[in-house]
Amino acid sequence: MEIYEELSPLALAFIGDAIHTAFVREQVLLGEKNKLNNYHTAAKKFCNAKSQKETLEKIAENLSEEEKNVVRKARNCHSKHSAKNFDEETYKKATAFEALIGYLYLSKQEERLKEILNCSIKF
Repeated sequence: MEIYEELSPLALAFIGDAIHTAFVREQVLLGEKNKLNNYHTAAKKFCNAKSQKETLEKIAENLSEEEKNVVRKARNCHSKHSAKNFDEETYKKATAFEALIGYLYLSKQEERLKEILNCSIKF
């Protein structure tokens, strides 16, 4: 059994959040050279629940059955955390997006991961 098969959807979202954030920050750094505060401002446009929800909705019809299962399980998972700045649906879809990223990362589907991460950032 692979590690990603043993983890809860929220654990997949935990690692997925880190992978997505690192990807976005790398893309921001590769863009225009800015002051540190500008990097943060640019990155937070993509590292938030609303942006992640929108990306998930954009790619939803192109997901494989396994990817759809990961998304469904994460979206339906009950978390002790609640959305601070967004409604519950946005928060759940963002968590599902992060879980998908975590699943792709841990299952070493590098090309698919890159493809979806690239959909999440548009300057």
